[in-house]
Amino acid sequence: QVRLEESGGGLVQAGGSLRLSCAASGGTSSLYRMGWFRQAPGKEREFVAGITRSGASTVYADSVKGRFTISRDNVKNTMYLQMNSLKPEDTAVYYCAADRKIAVPIATMTASGIDYWGKGTLITVSS
Repeated sequence: QVRLEESGGGLVQAGGSLRLSCAASGGTSSLYRMGWFRQAPGKEREFVAGITRSGASTVYADSVKGRFTISRDNVKNTMYLQMNSLKPEDTAVYYCAADRKIAVPIATMTASGIDYWGKGTLITVSS
């Protein structure tokens, strides 16, 4: 069973940048599709970005497209989320996620289909 741990959250001003990392342990991360979700206070958890096992394909929520970049290093068993041009509405707890789905488009990644979650890291963007 893989364990996921996020790092890199914190407080940043609007327009700034942060990079989140997700370290996977207890398994080989290349066996899993991976992604980032976020949950703002009083709102449901929402998809942010997803990446295939090889890293060859990625998908983004419209709200972050062009500002966020997801990547992974399967040698290091680590996934990243580079976040640029941050906005106050990006404020949320960000969760690392992994699933074992095969032959399913990465664009269909949803919270209900996730097999493993990290504990989350808070990002606060001040205006």
